[in-house]
Amino acid sequence: MSSAVEIRTFTTPQEISAAAAEEVVRAANEAVNRDGRFTLALSGGSTPKNLYNLLATNARTALPWDRMFFFWGDERHVPPTDPESNYRMADETMLAKIPVAASNVFRIKTENPDAAAVAEAYEQTLRKFFQVQPGQVPNFDLILLGMGPDGHTASLFPGTAALKEKSHLVVANWVEKMQTHRITLTLPVLNAARCVTFLVSGTDKASALHAVLEENVPAEQYPSKLIKPSDGKLIWMIDRAAASQLKAH
Repeated sequence: MSSAVEIRTFTTPQEISAAAAEEVVRAANEAVNRDGRFTLALSGGSTPKNLYNLLATNARTALPWDRMFFFWGDERHVPPTDPESNYRMADETMLAKIPVAASNVFRIKTENPDAAAVAEAYEQTLRKFFQVQPGQVPNFDLILLGMGPDGHTASLFPGTAALKEKSHLVVANWVEKMQTHRITLTLPVLNAARCVTFLVSGTDKASALHAVLEENVPAEQYPSKLIKPSDGKLIWMIDRAAASQLKAH
């Protein structure tokens, strides 16, 4: 596994959000003290939504907003105004409420109907911002991830081509069961982060979580298993419902 894995169990999704907010504040201040900036990749989904609300309200004064740079781990191939958009959710719950410059927010420009072009443009955005050469991978300070009931994370779905991607930072991943492309960061990027934090809640995630953390099943069937930061730490924040099938909890 990676250099450090922590599993933290909470009673409710609200407790996950509160603990995740503390983690964001800690990571942000640590990164700014070290590098003068904090790079954060956001996740979609219901649990992060509560976290973003908390950050915009309760944690507002504890964060160095002008030194924070926001990216996305994945995005649906819809315009930014679409209710399905991960960007729209983060904007409505957090970004529109905080003193962050538009130049610090790097959304995935999914209004372009050409999914491959969207992925390529975002890859170039990352290369430029992080100043990485071909063959190098950016090191995010913190990547927030969720997990689906099928064990997918970001838009790395079971059995999809993106699971094997080694050279690109961002790809348009065709998801057959949804008949759509999803734009997603690739495993090399996710696994190069200083910290990856999963936020997982609900009984519908319990079976997949058990498979990911405790079963010896092929990782291609449960892509969250493939998240193993090579040099960073991995934190699972899970609620009691999601943990209900785990032996260790």
